[in-house]
Amino acid sequence: TSGGTWEDLLEENPWLKEKKLVAKPDQLIKRRGKAGLIAVNKTFEEARDWVMARMCKEQKVESVTGQLTHFLVEPLVPHQQEEEFYICMHSLRYYDEILFYHEGGVDVGDVDSKASKLQVKTGEALSTSTVVSQLLGKVPSEKQENLASFIVSLFKFYRDLHFAYLEINPLVMLSDNTVVPLDMAAKLDETANFLCAQKWGEVDYPPPFGRAAYPEEALIREMDGKTGASLKLTILNDRGRVWTMVAGGGASVVYADTVADYGWGHELANYGEYSGAPSTEETFIYAKTLLSLMLKHPHPDGKFLIIGGGIANFTDVAATFTGLIKALEHYVAEIKEHKIQIWIRRAGPNYIEGLRKVKIASDKLGLGVKVYGPETHITAVIPMALGLSPEIPEPDLSQ
Repeated sequence: TSGGTWEDLLEENPWLKEKKLVAKPDQLIKRRGKAGLIAVNKTFEEARDWVMARMCKEQKVESVTGQLTHFLVEPLVPHQQEEEFYICMHSLRYYDEILFYHEGGVDVGDVDSKASKLQVKTGEALSTSTVVSQLLGKVPSEKQENLASFIVSLFKFYRDLHFAYLEINPLVMLSDNTVVPLDMAAKLDETANFLCAQKWGEVDYPPPFGRAAYPEEALIREMDGKTGASLKLTILNDRGRVWTMVAGGGASVVYADTVADYGWGHELANYGEYSGAPSTEETFIYAKTLLSLMLKHPHPDGKFLIIGGGIANFTDVAATFTGLIKALEHYVAEIKEHKIQIWIRRAGPNYIEGLRKVKIASDKLGLGVKVYGPETHITAVIPMALGLSPEIPEPDLSQ
């Protein structure tokens, strides 16, 4: 807990001294048991020492290295191996699928190939009798009814709160038929926020293990929540040489794929978009944020900022580019110092005025920005910027 002490935790949770404990990281790490990241049957002092020995330390899990910063400490639930089950619910296009395996736990293995599967069509109800017949054939008969009832209730919970994925392993059923979920991984369908915001409460979406959360991402996320426009930013590699500022969700995917297709995926620094008619000020803050990130780690060979997009429907290109120019003016000296090349391909309402404004500003500031409109293929600026194809002459914007 942020700002707390172990003594505070003990005072608020006296059971920590009364029971044997389990400690483990809580950071989107799968197969923690295999990685030796679960401490079992520990006293409070042993659990505390185990956590502190790993807190804020680098840890390699399979091929990913990251810092351990969040841990769970919970009561130990004594049980037998044969009482461990595996269950997973996930959403597909026209139905939800439930996977169940009667031998759960650390060594569950490839559940896709050996689990029993039940498909529930969208809008269809799930009954205990269907669960028993389709999923629980290898479960002792005296446990089937209670376990089926739990699975039906869990499926209702999964649907009502719009989970896209929910996995419990192990799901333990004790000798008295008490059901205890010991470990869970889940994904929410973020687009259901307008339906479930009150039920969800405050949801904090953590970054994947091995990738630090950036305050710049939080800033853009906060802006996105306060505007009718769409503003997204994810840092993939803060030392990468290729940065994109792309208008439109579809175009942002196309640009990222194209960078990777040309063999520069390892240098792709970010993924994001600005679309839905952001204001001049919003575009300025977005562009300024991107440039500030680009300037953190200089590269001797320089970097590339590729500003792209399709043909906008209603976004005023001139208005957004006014914000972009403001950001370029803010960092003009640093852009030159860091040898940042800027390539633009954009079209839509007032695009000629927008491109003309950028070109005039570029000439005035001495930045050498290359600008193209709809006469140029949407991703043609990428191989040109990377030196992989001949440079096309820029269009005449004087008309």
